[in-house]
Amino acid sequence: MPTVLLVDDEAEMLTLLAMRLEANGYRTEQAVNGAQARARVARGALDAVVLDLRLPDANGLELLSEFRQRAPDLPVIMLTAHGTIDSAVEAMRRGAFGFLTKPFNHHELLQRVRHAIENASLRREVADFRRIVGEEIDGSILGTSRAIATVRELIARVAPTDVTVLVTGESGTGKELAARSIHQLSARAKMPFVAVNCGAIPSELLESELFGHVRGAFTGASRDRDGLFAAARGGTLFLDEVGDAPLHVQVKLLRVLQERRYTPVGSTTEREADVRVLAATHRDLRADVVRGRFREDLFFRLHVVPLEMPPLRERREDIVLLAEVFLERASARHKLPVPALSSDALDWLLQWSWPGNVRELANLMEAATVLASGADLRSESLMRLAGAAASKPAPSATTSAPIDEREPPSIDGDSDASVDPVRVLTDQARPLPSLKDARDAFERAYLVEVLRRANGNVTAAARVAGRNRTDFYDLLRRHGVRWREGGG
Repeated sequence: MPTVLLVDDEAEMLTLLAMRLEANGYRTEQAVNGAQARARVARGALDAVVLDLRLPDANGLELLSEFRQRAPDLPVIMLTAHGTIDSAVEAMRRGAFGFLTKPFNHHELLQRVRHAIENASLRREVADFRRIVGEEIDGSILGTSRAIATVRELIARVAPTDVTVLVTGESGTGKELAARSIHQLSARAKMPFVAVNCGAIPSELLESELFGHVRGAFTGASRDRDGLFAAARGGTLFLDEVGDAPLHVQVKLLRVLQERRYTPVGSTTEREADVRVLAATHRDLRADVVRGRFREDLFFRLHVVPLEMPPLRERREDIVLLAEVFLERASARHKLPVPALSSDALDWLLQWSWPGNVRELANLMEAATVLASGADLRSESLMRLAGAAASKPAPSATTSAPIDEREPPSIDGDSDASVDPVRVLTDQARPLPSLKDARDAFERAYLVEVLRRANGNVTAAARVAGRNRTDFYDLLRRHGVRWREGGG
């Protein structure tokens, strides 16, 4: 369960933040001043921080800088009732993941926290690969499978051109790594590679972040500022999670792709965009086009060359190679002996479904290296490190029925009671469950049913539920629902 530190001197605000996040599966901790926040961040084991700009004993921007120095991978979301473009831009410049202005929307808070944690995971994935291969492009996307060979062949073909590439795939498959490979094999390799997560920046700031702004009453800015298109001049701009860009920004992106020119916010002067654009998304943009969430003309401008990063379960022949490389690198990094994988551990690695893809494997091997104490790695240890849901090998992908193997949670004190969320509310002979237990029962029943209707296809089930695959996997694990994948 992700842990989020909430920092605000207003007790009511802390209570509201905690209530909303905990109701959606997060663990929260609280700090009412800068001193408490510093002490908690120093202890580590946090997934995100929501930090108020003004505290009684500290300046939020200064705290942000301190946290970024101490824990560079820890995403910090700034919260303020005093939002201006200048303060927001300064927070982003210092490394803030996002910015929320009070009063904020409930869904906006959850989306920002979820995106922050997902983005940090993706950045750790890229860092894992960098530690493994340094800057060597030929070995940066590891694997000998046909799926990965196809990816490398496509990268080699498109890299020397300036064609726009849309990289798709699940979280943890290495979409940004593929984009960096394209850049470093291109004629623009010596120029900047600039990455921006379109879902991580508030919609009201994304346009300014991309295209820059000029000072004036219209923008509220006290000085001109170049955007990321200017920062990437001569190089590559990588639009990660482009499907999360708001429609008004999509209009400007379409124009810059068509005409190679753009206008900063508040300006009437056009600028040239000497930039190669690469984009990535885990969303189904074709479905978003049908729903009106994404412009069809922009989709076709981005989708000139599609590049899909395969999930790890579809390149199982790479798993052992990746695992051994990750073990060697983790051992060198921590100055520990390289543990050997037992035969049963190898079998388990090949059977597990890998919802977190390559990054999950890298993290699992690092944890196993640290805890192995020189002994061979057994399947039991890997199962334990992977979590309770890994207590049995992943089922074959040839079947398609969801499996609900956990004992039903008791919502009325009777462990043998049926968990029908409708019956327990309408049966007058039964005591009412708590709101939390009733919600848990409904969520679990819903997950089983939506998987059954999708024939075990997780992608289809997640789409029906209105969640991305990462969120959907988290819900399945939280409720102890196992499934047999039918192509998802």
